Amino acid sequence: MIFHSSSPLSHDLAFLPPELLGCSLGAHGSLPGLFDSPYLAAQVVSWRLQEPKFVHSLFSSIARRYDLANHLLSGGLDFLWRRRAAAVAASWHPSTLLDLATGSGDLALAIGRACPHTQVTGADFCEPMLERAREKGLRRTVVADALHLPFPDCSFDCVTVAFGLRNMESWPAALCEMSRVLNPCGHLLILDFSLPGPPLRAPYRFYLHHILPVVAGIVTGEKSAYRYLGVSIEEFPAGAAMLSLIEKCGFTAAKCQPLTGGIVSLYTAAKAASSSAPAQPNDPRDL
Repeated sequence: MIFHSSSPLSHDLAFLPPELLGCSLGAHGSLPGLFDSPYLAAQVVSWRLQEPKFVHSLFSSIARRYDLANHLLSGGLDFLWRRRAAAVAASWHPSTLLDLATGSGDLALAIGRACPHTQVTGADFCEPMLERAREKGLRRTVVADALHLPFPDCSFDCVTVAFGLRNMESWPAALCEMSRVLNPCGHLLILDFSLPGPPLRAPYRFYLHHILPVVAGIVTGEKSAYRYLGVSIEEFPAGAAMLSLIEKCGFTAAKCQPLTGGIVSLYTAAKAASSSAPAQPNDPRDL
């Protein structure tokens, strides 16, 4: 298989560690045979998913068809997942809420409908995605890096992030930053993909790695962009591992609610009462 320089994964090849490539660039920047090895391909993709520049480029390229792809690939279940998340957030009656990695604004807008008196701010580091959110009616948007938020300490009653933490450069750093901007005893809500248990796991993995990229490629014109989704889900901590990570980053009473057989998990927690900043734990990807 020839890895052409026109593919999104070929962008910024200088960032790739030589030990992961194990080969030299061919003509026109191609990487001959790189993806003939599934293991090496997974290692390269996993490494690139930690690169903010790469993630920004990926989401910018699919921004216009992002919503359509999500609705189609989830069979419409994404509406139910966000509705459930919005209902949970509304039960906390927050006055101010920050939706991180807001993307095209679907969760922020759902929360706004569920609790109309809440001041909802959507933040994302990808301006093309925020443009879509504003077109759909999200009034308060901020271009921001989730690892370095432009907000003072204790600014929000609630922080939410749907299908975004998984793509961030450092999960612990992002969680610690969420804790910082939350008011004392404020609430955290994370909605993200996870791997279901048997008997769904095997067919779901086949769909994730073989069917989804093909369908997404037809819808968005960026088949390769969705190849990374499966790798990111495989390595993302879920269940007890995620609960442990959340509580190490300044939160308490972390809980997990699997949705749709465990394909998606909804995590909730409260900011710990301690006023001191939590010590940032190691990122699981670095262990």
